[in-house]
Amino acid sequence: MRVTIRDVASKVGVSPMTVSRVINASPRVSDETRRRVQGAIAELGYVPNRLASGLTRRTTRAFGVIVPDVGNPFFTLVVRGAEEAAWRAGYHVILCNTQADLERERGYIEDMLAFQVDGLLVAAVSDQSQPHLKLLTRNGVPFVLIDRSVAGFKTDLVQGDSVSGARQLVQHLIGLGHRRIAMITESDEVSTARDRLQGYREALEAAEIAFLPELVVETSTVDPRLACQATLDLLDLAETPTALFAVNNIAVIGVAEAARARSLEIPRDIAVVCFDEVDYASRFHPFLTVMSQPAETFGTIATQLLLDRLAGRVAERRRVVVLPADLVVRESCGAQLPVS
Repeated sequence: MRVTIRDVASKVGVSPMTVSRVINASPRVSDETRRRVQGAIAELGYVPNRLASGLTRRTTRAFGVIVPDVGNPFFTLVVRGAEEAAWRAGYHVILCNTQADLERERGYIEDMLAFQVDGLLVAAVSDQSQPHLKLLTRNGVPFVLIDRSVAGFKTDLVQGDSVSGARQLVQHLIGLGHRRIAMITESDEVSTARDRLQGYREALEAAEIAFLPELVVETSTVDPRLACQATLDLLDLAETPTALFAVNNIAVIGVAEAARARSLEIPRDIAVVCFDEVDYASRFHPFLTVMSQPAETFGTIATQLLLDRLAGRVAERRRVVVLPADLVVRESCGAQLPVS
């Protein structure tokens, strides 16, 4: 049976209200009684009901972090940054993984409202997440968007410079002599995909290279197998691409698998670049050329923005933080790197 506050009170010989006052650090308890209650709590292994105490204090000291794919190392690092910043501020984090599924996302947001979390950090599934986010605004729950903006929502946001980053990646490939550059992306209802496609097109236009719709394939980037099939479709074109830009670090796994299935060697037969530097990227063979984003910093800054809201330290005005990305050139793009 779960140990209750009444069990603690009975062992010490005080009322449940006295135990509650000790738990909540009320000064209305003598030092001797406080010591005895704390001893009983330790002996019995009692864990206070945070939800119940939160109803009294109107704060649970917890907030939700909702991401579309916890298996994506980028979001893993975002969560790590958020959790560390939350812990230092005395908050707990509840992690929700939507698997890029809108129904799951709505369910998790409803759960967070039911648990009465103080706020949320949300990396939304797509622009179709609008109705779910409206549940938060209707209930007065503050939230910060991470990585992805959502059309129609002017709320606090931490994102990367996806347009510029994609433009730089494609410009780098063009500088290496590539003219037929393909792209594996996801739905244009995802803001990062939309922005990276824009950067891709801007780089082609600046180099006076025609944009060819058949070289851009849209797929889900949650499952590398789907990105693999999308890449195989590109490799089956009558005139195959000489370089490929993967929209993120999950998609690039599928790209590598497709190249292997066609007995192609990277970068000898096809150059590959992608967004997001993660731990394994530098150990990938051949070493990946990436547009590196400070993933943990996304989580850290987003948490601070939320904490500012919760503490009433900011006005209603929206705050947007855009973090720069860095081009990290390695072997997969085919560049001739200096020998160290």
